[in-house]
Amino acid sequence: MPLDIPAPIAAYFAADRADAGAVAACFTDDAIVKDEGRTHRGKEEIAAWKREIAAKISYTSTPIAIAEQDGKTVVTCHIVGNFAGGEVDLRHFFVTEGEKISSLEIIP
Repeated sequence: MPLDIPAPIAAYFAADRADAGAVAACFTDDAIVKDEGRTHRGKEEIAAWKREIAAKISYTSTPIAIAEQDGKTVVTCHIVGNFAGGEVDLRHFFVTEGEKISSLEIIP
């Protein structure tokens, strides 16, 4: 059964297959992304974060579950790529404001 992913979050996953600029456009101007122990603030840093990841690894991300937790939308994705281990399930904790994402934290 397909997941019912809110539009701003679905746009993020679609943009993730495109480029860093498309990903950054999914966020509010003052958004925060936390990933791999680092915090990225604002669209410029978010775009740089995605460019850095794309330069290091190639991957596909498939959302496999969605839930609500403490006011956040949690999307679990199965990631397959050319990184150590080759695959992992990661939880993406999203907070949205209107049609944009204001906060994203990615953790195993």
